[in-house]
Amino acid sequence: MLRKLIVAVAVGSIALTAAACNTVKGAGRDIESVGKAGSDAIN
Repeated sequence: MLRKLIVAVAVGSIALTAAACNTVKGAGRDIESVGKAGSDAIN
């Protein structure tokens, strides 16, 4: 029983970590896009 709980927590942690990485990567792309649009508007 304890082993199943440990495995479930580990799998959940890996899934959340992967989701967080994708979210941060997406936020970085959004910020980069806004910066480029601002730069284009100024020029």
